[in-house]
Amino acid sequence: MIFSTLPQSDRYAALHPLFPRVFEYIRNTDLLALAPGRYPIVGEQLFVIIENVAGRTREVAKLECHRKYIDIQLVLEGVDEMGWKALADCTQPVSDYKEDIQFFHDAPATWIATPPGAFCIFFPEDAHAPLVSSGIIRKAIFKVAVNPMI
Repeated sequence: MIFSTLPQSDRYAALHPLFPRVFEYIRNTDLLALAPGRYPIVGEQLFVIIENVAGRTREVAKLECHRKYIDIQLVLEGVDEMGWKALADCTQPVSDYKEDIQFFHDAPATWIATPPGAFCIFFPEDAHAPLVSSGIIRKAIFKVAVNPMI
């Protein structure tokens, strides 16, 4: 898991062949002008989901993990207090893994208050519980294929 801000994004571009495309898209797109929904960037290899939703409480938020995609979750408005726990330490699945998501009853090991302009990168080994807030959260979730075909 990585927590950082947009001015530091160049540090992470070398971690994955599609990360430079993510940060280029952020620099060249008015993300606040996009309506909630899914937008392709590089087909199914890289796309962004824009959300504008009411936050939930820590008690309601469930840890989740993904195997096919890395999440880069960029907060645009509001503060998203995202929970995190190492996937290897999660022992209480809600259900089986399907459609690239699995949820857990486990409590996060830590919480990261993520303000506008900050982002978290969640790799397949990171369980995360997003969208925790007392207000509205607007964010961009970049889904980056773990094994891209580029």
